[in-house]
Amino acid sequence: MRQVSFSFLLILTRNALIIYKITIAFFEDKVYYIIAKNDKKESYDKMIKVITDYLEKTVEKYPNKLAFADKKRETTYEELQSNAKKIGTKIIKNNYGNNKPIAIYLDKEVECVESMLGVVYSGNFYTVLDSKSPKERIDLILNTLNPKAIITNSKCISKVKELLTGDTEIIIYEECMEETEKTELLKTAREKIIDTNPMYILFTSGSTGVPKGTVVSHRAVITYSNWVVDTFDISNETIFGSQTPFYFSMSITDVFSTIIAGATFYIIPKMYFSFPIKLLEFLNEKKINTIYWVPSALCIVANFGTLEEIKLEYLKKVMFAGEVMPVKQLNMWIEKLPSDVMFANLYGPTETTDICTYYVVDRKFDNLETLPIGKHCDNCDVLIIKDDGTEAKDGEQGELCVRGSFLAQGYYKNPIQTQKAFIQNPLNDKYPEIIYKTGDIVKYNDKGELIYLSRKDFQIKHMGYRIELGEIENRINNIEGITTSVGIYDTEKSKIILFYQGTLEEVELLNSAKAKLPNYMVPNEVRKMDKIPYNANGKLDRALLKKIYKGE
Repeated sequence: MRQVSFSFLLILTRNALIIYKITIAFFEDKVYYIIAKNDKKESYDKMIKVITDYLEKTVEKYPNKLAFADKKRETTYEELQSNAKKIGTKIIKNNYGNNKPIAIYLDKEVECVESMLGVVYSGNFYTVLDSKSPKERIDLILNTLNPKAIITNSKCISKVKELLTGDTEIIIYEECMEETEKTELLKTAREKIIDTNPMYILFTSGSTGVPKGTVVSHRAVITYSNWVVDTFDISNETIFGSQTPFYFSMSITDVFSTIIAGATFYIIPKMYFSFPIKLLEFLNEKKINTIYWVPSALCIVANFGTLEEIKLEYLKKVMFAGEVMPVKQLNMWIEKLPSDVMFANLYGPTETTDICTYYVVDRKFDNLETLPIGKHCDNCDVLIIKDDGTEAKDGEQGELCVRGSFLAQGYYKNPIQTQKAFIQNPLNDKYPEIIYKTGDIVKYNDKGELIYLSRKDFQIKHMGYRIELGEIENRINNIEGITTSVGIYDTEKSKIILFYQGTLEEVELLNSAKAKLPNYMVPNEVRKMDKIPYNANGKLDRALLKKIYKGE
């Protein structure tokens, strides 16, 4: 008897896709049809619409696998899920409603990841606050957000009490751990979520001095994170060594691709980035094979010559974003690592979840060359728009604009800034289509790769952060004894330079600035002037100040 299996019959029931295998058997000139139920079944009882749906699937596959770890504790996927559901249950029982803001004031630790996921389980959206940021800036964020609650722990509670305003309540992490997970409450909360609801709000620098809250949806995070997993082959064998803070958009890439793929995520102690030898020893000790850092962190390792002293035994993928990667330091990494290690330059603002273009390094670059930012990500398109609203031709420069599912919804409680940055596609007059104006000037090179040229406005990229010089100036101008201040940026030396007019001496001004600005926004150099120059149009003459700074 000869038999041939040639196809599958799919029967869709209410809750599952059941697969039946059809086999044809030939025996003594007769044909027999054998239909057998396949063992493989895939449940379709719920659509993936929140990142915690992926956590559920990963827990089924790898319940006891190490998920996230900090310097104090490690957690498996099952423990991560359990603790997140306890936090979600606590939030729901407090009757804040759904689709409401919840702030998180915790250090970069496993507890923070659990709290982020706990808020998602509750059907609300979160904002991770920088626990090291000055109170004045956190107050500005909270005044805009007006969260229903702030999640913190016993270590940070005294600081959080100083931040409370209105009817905002405190949720203590340790108390959440005493909760009993309420499955029905969590199920009801999930049913109310739609994938265009906010998943989180990430506050970035604002030109008026008030941080802007970028609203990112569940759909954007899921679409983007799946692109990361597919493009960079993130799997259950991936071990991340994390550098970026959880209030910074770059953390979205490694945190949520970890959850989708069932990878392992180590939080690298921040102090190690001041001691490169300890940093590389940590990478080897934890067998870290994938890193996604800001270029300045990679440069610290390269400039100290640490790569010559310690061989990285497990590293296979080096990704970077947030600022321009100097080719000189990149070449130091490439020369010291095996030829099969992948290096990738990722580019994108917070408003595109994290990234919209990327370039996998595929050739040798001289130290003085510029690294491309590459091409658009899958399911994310980019346009180069000139000042006249037309599309740039090959070789022409213009502003990089982005469209697609990676885009944020806009800015929280800020319609004016939203309308300025999220506009109707000027190339499409047929139907409504929102694109995001990045403010970055780019062009295509002769290889069809995008090249970053400059900023269109006064926003800069410094230490991996996008910063509005206007916010720095606004904070400085509000210091008693300061008449006027103007910021410029030295891209070659990665330094923020502040010129000012007033009665304070330079050391006094720097000390005052540290009390009002996060560390990454504090000027690297201040210069007192008798009079700040203005141009013929009556505007602050930044071009002249740049020449003064360079000694021209």
